[in-house]
Amino acid sequence: MKMRSYTMTARADSARETGARIQAAALALFSTRYYDDVTLDAIAADADVTVQTVIRRFGSKDGLVRALVAPVSSQVSAQRGDAPVGDLVGTVANLVEHYEQMGDLAMLLVRQEERVPAYAEATAIGKQVHADWVRSVFAPWLDAVTGVERERRHALLVAVCDVYTWYLLRRQQGLSRRQTELALTELLKGVLS
Repeated sequence: MKMRSYTMTARADSARETGARIQAAALALFSTRYYDDVTLDAIAADADVTVQTVIRRFGSKDGLVRALVAPVSSQVSAQRGDAPVGDLVGTVANLVEHYEQMGDLAMLLVRQEERVPAYAEATAIGKQVHADWVRSVFAPWLDAVTGVERERRHALLVAVCDVYTWYLLRRQQGLSRRQTELALTELLKGVLS
C-alpha cells in the first residue's frame, strides 16, 4: 500500500513539474514575441516535452494563455498589494517596480488584445485589477470627494498610473527609472491637489 501511495505522489509531483515547465516556457515566449510567432513546437522544445504533452495539458495555445492568467494575476496582485495606502512616494515606487518587471509584457498584450481573444481576456482582468488597486491605494484622496468628482478623480488616477503612461515616460521618452518615478509623482500631485 505504501509503494502505491508513493508512486501516485511521485506521478502527481512529476505532472505538476511538467505543467510548471510548460507554463514557464510559454510565459517566456509570450513575453518577448507576438502571439502568432509563438508556436506549440517552440513551447514544447523549451519545456523539454512533446507538443502532444502541451496539447494534452492545455488543449491549445489559447488554453495555455488562459492557464497563465491566474498565476500571473496572483503574482501581480501580491506585488501591487504591497503598495502603502495613502503614501504617494511609496505607491509610485511600488507601481514603477511592477512596471519594470511586467510593463513590457503588458504593453505587448495590449498591442494585440483586439485580435487575440485570450489576450483580451487577460488584459480585461489586468485593467480591473489596476482600477481596484487605484481605488485602494488612493482611498484617502478618493474618500474626500463624492459623486462625479470622485469618478473623475478615479479615472484620472487610473490613467496616470496606467502602464501606457509608464511606457511613454520610460520607453518612448527615455527617462530613467528615478525620473519616471518623479514624473509620475508630479502628475499624481496635480490630480490629487
